[in-house]
Amino acid sequence: MLITNVIPRPMKILLSMLLLVSFSYCSEDNPGNSFNYNEKPPAEDTTKSGELIWSDEFNGSGAPNSNNWTYDLGHGSSGWGNNEVQNYTDESKNVRVENGMLVIEALKEGGEWTSARIKTQGKHSFKYVTVKARAKLPKGSGTWPAIWMLGSDISEVGWPASGEIDIMEHVGRDPGVVHGSLHTPASYGNTQNTGQVEVPDFSDEFHIYEAEWTTDRITFKVDGEAFYSFEPTDKTNQTWPFNDQFFLIMNIAMGGNWGSDPQYETGGLKNGIDPNLDKARMEVDYVRVYAN
Repeated sequence: MLITNVIPRPMKILLSMLLLVSFSYCSEDNPGNSFNYNEKPPAEDTTKSGELIWSDEFNGSGAPNSNNWTYDLGHGSSGWGNNEVQNYTDESKNVRVENGMLVIEALKEGGEWTSARIKTQGKHSFKYVTVKARAKLPKGSGTWPAIWMLGSDISEVGWPASGEIDIMEHVGRDPGVVHGSLHTPASYGNTQNTGQVEVPDFSDEFHIYEAEWTTDRITFKVDGEAFYSFEPTDKTNQTWPFNDQFFLIMNIAMGGNWGSDPQYETGGLKNGIDPNLDKARMEVDYVRVYAN
């Protein structure tokens, strides 16, 4: 094989064009340009944030990346605290990565519901960050999908002392209304620190659900537009348990204290789910965490 340092002029032109394209892709306008997004460049994420410090782009196929995610397993009676009816599994029928998306799918089989709840607990936790998740939500009365965070010290201090940041919640009996909420020792249960926004095409189109968390406030956004901000004047452990690490959670609950539709409830239970519904699917294109 002959090796030479002389590059023909047509080849120089081609190399120059390739370098120009490469530099354009790695510009400062591209969030997280140190990450390999393969066929899903992050150009659609146009809202400004700090440095991208962690993400899961859900490329490939199979189970979610075990370096990032683990599972809550079991029935609502296992301690979810909301009278939900689903049984959480780690089976591929309920949670998987396919076609560049994370799929969480609740299924009714033999009259019983299974679903999935994945979390970064024990693997990745964050503090004073902006979290963005691009997702398409399930529809159907009785569904209750959520993208949220809990304090990493929950095993030691319990809830609500740990704090809770609900980046996105949607209850199917109130279609198109997306909620962003916070739970603290001073405000929990019947949610007080909350805001909502209309997202009419929640199940047909992807939207970016976001929480921007700083030392002073937490602001909730959809597609970069803020709809609720929480900034208590007096920040104590009771009003602001948001000075420690939090981990991420994504799930679809079925029924439950908030998700249940009263018109379908039986036996005095919070099991109100449209009887014609047999599946509910949430797709997540990516989850990205930025430093603030």
